[in-house]
Amino acid sequence: MTPQDHLIEPSPVAGVPVFPPGKISEQQFAASCDEDTRAEWVDGEVLMMSPANLEHCDLEAWLLSLLRMLVEQHDLGIVLSEAQVRLSKQRSLRVPDIWFLSNQRRALLRATHLDGPPDLIVEIVSPDSEARDWREKYIEYQAAGVREYWVIDPMSQHVEAYALPEGSPGEEPAPGSQYVRLEERDGFITSAVLPMLRLRTAWLWPETRPKVLDSLRELSAPGMSRGG
Repeated sequence: MTPQDHLIEPSPVAGVPVFPPGKISEQQFAASCDEDTRAEWVDGEVLMMSPANLEHCDLEAWLLSLLRMLVEQHDLGIVLSEAQVRLSKQRSLRVPDIWFLSNQRRALLRATHLDGPPDLIVEIVSPDSEARDWREKYIEYQAAGVREYWVIDPMSQHVEAYALPEGSPGEEPAPGSQYVRLEERDGFITSAVLPMLRLRTAWLWPETRPKVLDSLRELSAPGMSRGG
């Protein structure tokens, strides 16, 4: 083999998965991934995810800590970060930044992924994910029955939250249900899925972000979840 051959056929980069060319099956995608792979599979296409910037990482870590403490405090379910979600109707394997699953739906948990829609998803927008987060995932999560979807854009310091109309407890959202925006009131957005989460939007931005424990104390104050 000549030196030129090495230039034409470079070796795979260590730690970077090699996927078969063209569209691939869900099984091929899963077989090519490990726990460090930053990629999603959508209708046969592999979508590689760029490394997150530091503000994205900091906000994600802060919000994950807050949600985990809040959910644990009330024994409501599980909150995970960047864990794989399988949405079979949409033929996709997504990796949301943060998601919450209620205790009543723990049967959907598998060893390596969630086999169905979580109750709540949070996506933090990166420069290369604006179209996916604001449009594509909005449509996909709505159709899959994700009860609540938050989109947080640190670049423009803008956040929007959406929820499907409420049904009976434990009842799946009706097919074709449309998201309704959860309006910000007096600087707060109150979750429909986690009503004790009455989040100050200013907490999401680096200049006004408090310590996680300070935010948790405010959320746990009497009357806070009712808007008092």
